[in-house]
Amino acid sequence: MDVADETVDNLLDNGSAPGDILLATTGDQHPWAQHELSFGEDAYWRQLAEGGDVFCVHTTALSHVPQRTVVVLAVNGGTDAEVAEALPAALAKAKRRMVVCGDPQRLRNLL
Repeated sequence: MDVADETVDNLLDNGSAPGDILLATTGDQHPWAQHELSFGEDAYWRQLAEGGDVFCVHTTALSHVPQRTVVVLAVNGGTDAEVAEALPAALAKAKRRMVVCGDPQRLRNLL
């Protein structure tokens, strides 16, 4: 998760608009998503609809999310089958770029 957060920070530092970035996780929800969900599902999804900030989502909910310019996929858990399914789903949400963060050996084995 730390590498994914650093990647998002680098994207922002290099001119990407916050609303252009989607951060998806395969394991635990990102702490930001956990925090927003503590206010309820409506508040969480309203953040997505407003589109002004980086949005964090679990890969199981990617079907509810429109494309974004950049998708950062944090492979922070989940089974190999779940991660293998998440990779093309996340790629389909990326208009220009997808960055995958996770254990390189595990990713090599899945690709």
